[in-house]
Amino acid sequence: MQIYLVGGAVRDSLLNYPSSENDWVVVGATPEQMVSLGFKPVGQDFPVFIHSKTGEEYALARTERKSGRGYKGFEFYTSTEVSLEDDLVRRDLTINAMAQDSEGNLVDPFGGRSDLELKVLRHVSDAFTEDPLRVLRVARFAARYHHLGFSIAPETMELMKSIVAQGEMEFLVAERVWKETNRALQERSPEIFIEILRECGALKALFPEVDSLFGVPQRADYHPEVDTGIHTLMALQQAAKLSDCGTVRFAVLVHDLGKAITPKAVLPSHKGHESRGLPLVKNICDRLNVPNEYRQLAMAVTEYHLHSHKALELRPATVLKLFSGIGAIRNRSKLVDFLNCCEADARGRAGFENADYLSADYLIQALDAVLETDISDLVAAGASGSEIGRQLKQRQIARLTQFKKAYLQP
Repeated sequence: MQIYLVGGAVRDSLLNYPSSENDWVVVGATPEQMVSLGFKPVGQDFPVFIHSKTGEEYALARTERKSGRGYKGFEFYTSTEVSLEDDLVRRDLTINAMAQDSEGNLVDPFGGRSDLELKVLRHVSDAFTEDPLRVLRVARFAARYHHLGFSIAPETMELMKSIVAQGEMEFLVAERVWKETNRALQERSPEIFIEILRECGALKALFPEVDSLFGVPQRADYHPEVDTGIHTLMALQQAAKLSDCGTVRFAVLVHDLGKAITPKAVLPSHKGHESRGLPLVKNICDRLNVPNEYRQLAMAVTEYHLHSHKALELRPATVLKLFSGIGAIRNRSKLVDFLNCCEADARGRAGFENADYLSADYLIQALDAVLETDISDLVAAGASGSEIGRQLKQRQIARLTQFKKAYLQP
């Protein structure tokens, strides 16, 4: 029995890039031997075992054969006769098909180290086309390593286009699409993930609402970049600078979906795009089973981002409505996430990349004024719940009025 460190840990070690995952392949062992050594079996499709102390995954070397459509359309075969190279040849990219033995020696049968030096994302073999999830994975790696100068090999991009053209993307289960998308959005350059999906046609297949933004014009005085899709990419790039949070980046990705369905007769104006976008955001979240925390922020940003941009012009009652609508009165951190999204939107425009976002400071201080509203006298007097609610709202608006007057004084 031989155990090898494989995949991402080997790749990132050679790149001197941070990595938090260790995956292992076991050659020459049976499931019974693994259990006898104290490993816990967890694999449903093929034998995977969890180390009792480290919690890391150990998979038996395996081969696989395409037997159906989509990510799950495979039959797996494991035996003591399956070699390490047999296992590695089925992997997606050459840079992921390297291994390291117990003495630290590199096993690299497909030129992964050379492709790391060339900064190329290249498929290992034609088996690449059998798994449509690899389209998303390659796009994610492009987003992960774009800042290092990595690009996708032309022949690999052609295979990605072929997978999409054959309709394979529609057979991916929602959970896998969301998992890869969420991971990609949290990479160094998430906008590259969207660009790559669009280039190979997968964006239209998986996220038609986002794909439809490209080519839709906006007013050049507000958006010098004009194209709504380009604005979305620029805003996503800014979001990555402002926050590591996946919820923020997803909300920025979908915040302008309503512009894709603006009536052509009124273009390049997009009045009312916020309300038009809400059903589209809901559709994506429903289709991909997006977690509630992502959904809630995305819906809030879609509906209220223009309120944030015009914060200093809003009436105190409208500001209070904004705070209530995004859930900031109960949870202050929701305003911080919301404002990161709105700042990314404002800075995601040609020429505005480094502009100050004055609304953020104003709204944070305004929320603090609201949260400091005192109603202890009403509680002490035994006022009813409805009366306390009415009086609280009045006092909050009064405090916001005083705050705004003081804030705007020269």
